[in-house]
Amino acid sequence: MRKIKNILKFMLVAAIFIGCTQDDEGDTSFVNSIAPPTNVSANVRITQDNTGLVTITPLAEGVSNFKVEFGDGSNPAEDIQPGNSVNHIYAEGVYEATITANGINGLATTVAQQIIVSFRPPENVEVSIENDAAISKRVNVNVTADFAMFYEVDFGETPGAEPLSSNIGAGISYTYAEAGTYTITIEVMGGAAETVTITEEFDVTSIEQPLASAPTPPFRASEDVISIFTTTYENVPGSDFFPDWGQGGCCGSGWTMFELEGDEMLQYTNLSYQGNQFGEAVDVSQMEFIHFDIWTADVLQSIEISLISLTNGERPVVVELTPNSWTSINIPISDYTDQDGFTVNDIHQIKYVGDPFAGGGTVFIDNIYFYRAATVQNTLAGDWKMAPEAGSLGVGPAPGNVEWFNCDAACVEQRACYFDDIYRFGTDGSFANILGDESWIEPWQGGGDACGTPVAPHDGSNPATYVYNVAAGTVTLNGVGAYIGLAKANNQGELPNVAVPNEVTYNVEFLDPATISVVVEAGAGVFWQYKLVRDGDPPSSPLAGNWVMAPEAGSLGVGPAPGNIEWFSCNAGCVAERACYFDDVYQFNADGSFTNILGSETWVEPWQGGGDACGAPVAPHDGSNPATYVYDEAAGTITLNGVGAFIGLPKANNQGELPNVAVPNSITYDVEFINDNTISIIIESGDGVFWQYRLNKI
Repeated sequence: MRKIKNILKFMLVAAIFIGCTQDDEGDTSFVNSIAPPTNVSANVRITQDNTGLVTITPLAEGVSNFKVEFGDGSNPAEDIQPGNSVNHIYAEGVYEATITANGINGLATTVAQQIIVSFRPPENVEVSIENDAAISKRVNVNVTADFAMFYEVDFGETPGAEPLSSNIGAGISYTYAEAGTYTITIEVMGGAAETVTITEEFDVTSIEQPLASAPTPPFRASEDVISIFTTTYENVPGSDFFPDWGQGGCCGSGWTMFELEGDEMLQYTNLSYQGNQFGEAVDVSQMEFIHFDIWTADVLQSIEISLISLTNGERPVVVELTPNSWTSINIPISDYTDQDGFTVNDIHQIKYVGDPFAGGGTVFIDNIYFYRAATVQNTLAGDWKMAPEAGSLGVGPAPGNVEWFNCDAACVEQRACYFDDIYRFGTDGSFANILGDESWIEPWQGGGDACGTPVAPHDGSNPATYVYNVAAGTVTLNGVGAYIGLAKANNQGELPNVAVPNEVTYNVEFLDPATISVVVEAGAGVFWQYKLVRDGDPPSSPLAGNWVMAPEAGSLGVGPAPGNIEWFSCNAGCVAERACYFDDVYQFNADGSFTNILGSETWVEPWQGGGDACGAPVAPHDGSNPATYVYDEAAGTITLNGVGAFIGLPKANNQGELPNVAVPNSITYDVEFINDNTISIIIESGDGVFWQYRLNKI
């Protein structure tokens, strides 16, 4: 058998080698790196005719074939293919069979499987039937018994339906279409022809309210949100969330404030239509979305949400609801304003209409607010430390779960040499680990899980940079040894089990301007999680902020020398014609990131497929790619790094003008501050061709 396995392995390697290109250089080492089979088990079924016939179906992941040793001294069954079964006749007794799962590279995994062969009927049968605590109308059944191997359950909802089966001790779950009383029949079976049947009348219940709060809204600057009902933001004062509008009397609609472990939310029962009356009319024309979190059982299929203006009526938008869970809803404001010229400068009410209307549906609503994309970006620039508090360092199977390890208060005190480490994000895109004389050194670094001298390359000695992708919510460190949190955790796994990477990408979320959550998945399902707080004020840059082309004649032009725009100068008529261009935003963030914010329209030239007219932005010059900038005050230059990032006109770069040259990865401009809020930008795009722009800070 070993010869056959080796021959198969050789044939597999040879086949792979023949299919490779020359670049592969015949490397077949990956075959040996394949892990042995996992999740090895077996389904075991005994016939009910007292013959002792047992059917064994081996199961595993990453398996080539199986070997089953029956545990009664008989010859084993070999080369069982995945999905196939083997039959064996046992005498009465208790046996320990073994299941060996073989991988394609010869590695194997063996598990034991107890098999009880008894011709006695099941005894000491105990049945558990319970409503699921979290899922509406789901019932969980489990059975334990002596002299039994499996059981079948008829849940009594559909006459003649095939019963569900499971091994003794393993549960079965079933979700009913409707709540009510059902006859549940359970038949418990072993090796004997005689079985035990248990019948019970059971009340299936529906969960009619949320069991957990809605997701907490993310941090937003006050200028980017208008809150109606949240505990996260400052709400419009004086609002009435239960104005009735006559629905209690006509349609039996009800309302109350529902509290869940101290968290209040709005509850509307038998929803016909209800709504919110604001304490004052609000202008939401500068907002981009309205947000709701809505929980419902399964009566309501959808909800119609209308914005109501003081001056021009109301407009509805219908959204679908997910039953028995929170539905997070973000409706674009344009979905309202695109309806018959509707304006949103004086919104004073929101109306909710249930579908079916007054049909018994109940909704719970939380986190009602208007918002827009951040106009003032949170900045990573500056110094950060691990928050010196319990729970700021941990690991678990999912983000937000640190059940495997959680640094408690004593741990924080013990690791004081670690909690004073600094993670420095420079305004120029540089990154540094500043560890001082001591940090926490783990055994894989040669330490003893104690304070000690930092160990290269994780000692901050190598230069490093970072890229903060605001849209993706990630920060990537580039540089051998650069890290956040723990040096061992990276995207490939944990050191020393993987190679030291050249870069590591982390998920980052601002909890507030001075607090961030950082998460890295270090191998499948292993989430290291850190909470960092800002150490000192963020550094400032004179460029930091939002800039636009000065909306005046002469702010855009080209000529043979700096200061000379005789070849083309955008005059007052040009400025008016190109209004879609003069509102484009060039956003320089304090953390060194840069974004072109162009909105739905900008000026699109013929080389981009446009017609020298306003049109939708064209990739890659549409702000969709992450970018950074470096301001060299001494040299008087700005360098943008990122495909498609530009100032002024996208075609003008250091090599020439698009489409005559390749789209560059970076562009360097000359910059001069005329005053704190006005800059002159010049780029020589080809020999003696100087494009020149004047920008104002907004």
